[in-house]
Amino acid sequence: MQLVKTHRDTLLRPLQIVSGIVERRHTLPILANILIRKDGEKVSFLSTDIEVQITTHAEIGSGGEVTATTVAARKLLDILRALPDDNDVTLKLDNKKMTVQSGKSRFSLQTLAAEEFPTVAQAEHFNASVSLPQKALKHLFNMVHFSMAQQDIRYYLNGLLLVVDGKNVIAVATDGHRLAYAQVEVEQEFARQEVIIPRKTILELQRLLEDKDEPVQLDIANNQVKLTFADIELISKLVEGKFPDFNRVIPKGYKNNFTLSREKLLRSLQRVAIMTSDKFKGVRCVIEPGLMRVLSTNADQEEAVEEIEIDYGGDSVDIGFNVTYLLDVLNNLKVDQINVALGDSNSSALITIPENGDFKYVVMPMRI
Repeated sequence: MQLVKTHRDTLLRPLQIVSGIVERRHTLPILANILIRKDGEKVSFLSTDIEVQITTHAEIGSGGEVTATTVAARKLLDILRALPDDNDVTLKLDNKKMTVQSGKSRFSLQTLAAEEFPTVAQAEHFNASVSLPQKALKHLFNMVHFSMAQQDIRYYLNGLLLVVDGKNVIAVATDGHRLAYAQVEVEQEFARQEVIIPRKTILELQRLLEDKDEPVQLDIANNQVKLTFADIELISKLVEGKFPDFNRVIPKGYKNNFTLSREKLLRSLQRVAIMTSDKFKGVRCVIEPGLMRVLSTNADQEEAVEEIEIDYGGDSVDIGFNVTYLLDVLNNLKVDQINVALGDSNSSALITIPENGDFKYVVMPMRI
């Protein structure tokens, strides 16, 4: 039975969309497969790792039959990538084998029954539905994703807090040492909702969302979130747990603050970071009226010093930081100037964008 006959790139795109979450090694072998459903010309591609599920559609079916099967995602993707760009591809299904044919190339792949494929059950009731441009949601995730914890025992930190509050959609991420906060405004108004979206889902959405004005529909339930955009539907389980109160973490009322060039500070920190040790990434920042000095030393008694002139007339502050946390935010921000607000050497620093209350970055000090 012929499933699909189309141009290589037309088939490659939906496979690339769904294959990002497919695990190579899984306790359930079928989860290394993707589910392909065909109904006449309509073909859907679905992948899941039990926590996240991605579905996309394409009108590339051949013949009027209705059928479904599952096939190894990576093998099919690797075959298509290796074929010449301008070739047509045919997928056929016979005797539990899928044949991939293109020009004089032919591959036979083992399939597993579609009925055995475990799909994520969709929530019956969603508490809130928000619509915003794809580029706005992508921007929101991009501004905070680097602060998510990776494998923290406090599992609720291994993700991103998404808050819908009135007309604001807020994203917050923290690993316990630094915290990033960003918000965008939407046209509708909503009752407050808070959910923690897993790290893997956020990274996958950053890959899939595009810098377009086309809308993404965000449906929030008690235990899952569903995002629909373009011809993609992504369903993800949520992280259970209570996220820290970020409003208590963000400092307010610091009187020692100054504005300086993001690029100039970034380059200085990159140079000073060369002299830090691999385990101990600490740098000292000495702020005095008119001058900021950035210093680092290592176990071999080597040192680096950078001086930056700043427009500052506040208290002298000598404070240490993990340089990686500073480099992460400076590399991520695409602005000319940043504002730095400080208390004393034992208080967190607050980095913001001048005349813009939509982004805040808090970084804890480090003893050096």
